[in-house]
Amino acid sequence: MANKKISPKKNGTTKSKKPGFKISRQQKVVLGSFLMLLGIALFIAFISFLFNWQADQSTLNELGNREVVAKNWMSKFGAAISDFFIYKGFGISAFIVAGLITVSGVYLFFGYQLKNLFLYWFWGVLLMLWWAVFFGFFAEQSGLLGGRIGFELNDYLQDYIGFVGTLLLLTFLLITYLAIRLKISPEMVGQYLKNQKKEIKTDFDSSNPSAKITSEEKDWVSEAIKEKGKIKEEPKTKIDFSISEEKKKETSKSKVASPEAEVQMEVETPEEEEQEIDTLSSKLIRDFGEFDPTLELKNYKWPTIDLLKDYNINSGGITVDQEELEENKNKIVETLKNYKIEIAQIKATVGPTVTLYEIVPEAGIRISKIKNLEDDIALSLSALGIRIIAPIPGKGTIGIEVPNKNSTIVSMRSVIASPKFQNAEMELPLALGKTISNETFVVDLAKMPHLLMAGATGQGKSVGLNAILASLLYCKHPAEVKFVLVDPKKVELTLFNKIERHYLAKLPNTDDAIITDNAKVINTLNSLCIEMDDRYNLLKDAMVRNIKEYNVKFKARKLNPENGHKFLPYIVLVIDEFADLIMTAGKEVETPIARLAQLARAIGIHLIIATQRPSVNVITGIIKANFPARIAFRVTSKIDSRTILDSSGADQLIGRGDMLFTQGNDLIRLQCAFVDTPEIEKITEFIGSQKAYPDAHLLPEYDGEESGTSLDIDVSERDKLFREAAETIVVAQQGSASLLQRKLKLGYNRAGRIIDQLEAAGIVGPFEGSKARQVLISDMVSLDRLLNDEINN
Repeated sequence: MANKKISPKKNGTTKSKKPGFKISRQQKVVLGSFLMLLGIALFIAFISFLFNWQADQSTLNELGNREVVAKNWMSKFGAAISDFFIYKGFGISAFIVAGLITVSGVYLFFGYQLKNLFLYWFWGVLLMLWWAVFFGFFAEQSGLLGGRIGFELNDYLQDYIGFVGTLLLLTFLLITYLAIRLKISPEMVGQYLKNQKKEIKTDFDSSNPSAKITSEEKDWVSEAIKEKGKIKEEPKTKIDFSISEEKKKETSKSKVASPEAEVQMEVETPEEEEQEIDTLSSKLIRDFGEFDPTLELKNYKWPTIDLLKDYNINSGGITVDQEELEENKNKIVETLKNYKIEIAQIKATVGPTVTLYEIVPEAGIRISKIKNLEDDIALSLSALGIRIIAPIPGKGTIGIEVPNKNSTIVSMRSVIASPKFQNAEMELPLALGKTISNETFVVDLAKMPHLLMAGATGQGKSVGLNAILASLLYCKHPAEVKFVLVDPKKVELTLFNKIERHYLAKLPNTDDAIITDNAKVINTLNSLCIEMDDRYNLLKDAMVRNIKEYNVKFKARKLNPENGHKFLPYIVLVIDEFADLIMTAGKEVETPIARLAQLARAIGIHLIIATQRPSVNVITGIIKANFPARIAFRVTSKIDSRTILDSSGADQLIGRGDMLFTQGNDLIRLQCAFVDTPEIEKITEFIGSQKAYPDAHLLPEYDGEESGTSLDIDVSERDKLFREAAETIVVAQQGSASLLQRKLKLGYNRAGRIIDQLEAAGIVGPFEGSKARQVLISDMVSLDRLLNDEINN
């Protein structure tokens, strides 16, 4: 036992030191059917024995004589085996044996898990012994009730613990069975008795005729008897209780009159006045209706489905190649059989580009053993992109995804026209594509709340971004959503310039809404941070928690525009190549993006970031922590797959829109919807040709560091280490905050403020992106002259 390691090969064969006995599925079916039929035969024999046991006693000694006939329904076999189990065995509790044998046959025949069968036998045998001893109380000698075993056990127990002791022991065993096996507690029994008591009381009250007479009817009866002078000793049972409705009403009216006075009093209860809440907003809604943010472009027409192309109009959807399915199935089964892995069941689900084969292995097969055969199965199938899901979440199966030889294009038209997208009750629905089961996959960007995309060049990342933007254009009005598009490559998102005055947002005093300059990206991100803070202030004043509640309240005219309130559209920030921004701008980009990702969800700002290089220095831990929703197209290595998805799998995709989607839980394999550049061009032209807003949606103005600064111009407000920092900068001829942090042991914020003060004093130049600032003072003499002149002035 100390060494459990098995030698892989010895003399050309594989030996296992762990002996065991296994039966195949066919053997289980045969054995299971035998046990089921045997159990049924025992039931028939036992029932017949109860009626014919006395007549068949004489045949038990002549079983070999064919002339002797038994009256048991199962003939001599039934008479003999019934006598053994009932008369000589456990009495009528022997029926439990027949039940256990039948259940065992069912488990084997249908291939159920055998772990619960042991419990059935354990508790069944104990229950059978208990009933045998219990019935032994009522048998003076061995008989049908307890059988010989029950009689002997009962006699044995009474010899040692007596009648009372045996009764107490049986009671204890019964309580144990009820508590452990049937989970019955004293509280449950008490509650049941209490409910039964209430039902009996209710039935008794409903069956009593006098209980059905109301107090009004009794009063009317007494008054009626008084009028007729029959109040003297007439029994109440002779009174007629059939009361007309009119008489009841008259009596109820006169009931409030005092019995001593003839003057009747009528009581009138005043009705409560109706109260109006938010009277001003209610009147505004009554007069003008709810605020409609789409009113300015009330004639806006959404793009039609005809603008999109149907790529499968002639093929009629997914084509199922039976030969290919059968061939792949045989290869999978053969490969697994070579490694001693038997399959009990296999099922194929054909998708647009991938077919999922769900297999159920035989009992006792380790899942990890199948998982490790991923490359071997791919080799046998001669296919790229084999992926094994072991096990499939929510199912008791193992999935093997195999690419189809002839894939089907998932058109954007098919997912946009699907009922799942058309009827989606989501704030920002995205139709990403179709699953392996050919179902349209729609998710809500507002609940993600941000999306991170990655994939190697040419694997479908840009098409995926176009599909996301097209989804929002097909379902949201220009007043409801705005896009901030960042395109460092300058060619991917240029087509969306045509809808600038409808859907795009930009900084004031800028010409192009689509941002291609990295310096402008920094300003835009910081502007979005300002927008985020402003929106949070509006939500705070409106006493709501998110943008949805705020807009509902604003539409109901409960927020005054004179106080700065306005309708807030969703803002979607799309960055096409994030790695390029990190390389050129670094922390200036990462910091505002991390701040937006952490806080901007509630106020309707959502981020979609795409990159073709998912390395750890691009997708940092701060960014990943705030982007639970991720899309991975095919990548080149397992490291990149783990970086984007935290698991492998993206390196096994086949490209051309094949992708994995996760929202923080399971991985879902999708075929991304394909939307070509001419289709996007048609959509943007259709929207751009309609009446638009005067300008694009303007973001708050942000004055970046490149425009200079006027901080701390007053000499008296400078930092105490200003002169020492200036000398350090001039000596090193390098104007950066990091230099001051190292040399003067300062924090980042204080070093940054000193750099601003040095810029205001004319010692260093303006901000230049990721480069160090230019030092404008060449030596210490010039520095002393500059600082002395400031003091004298």
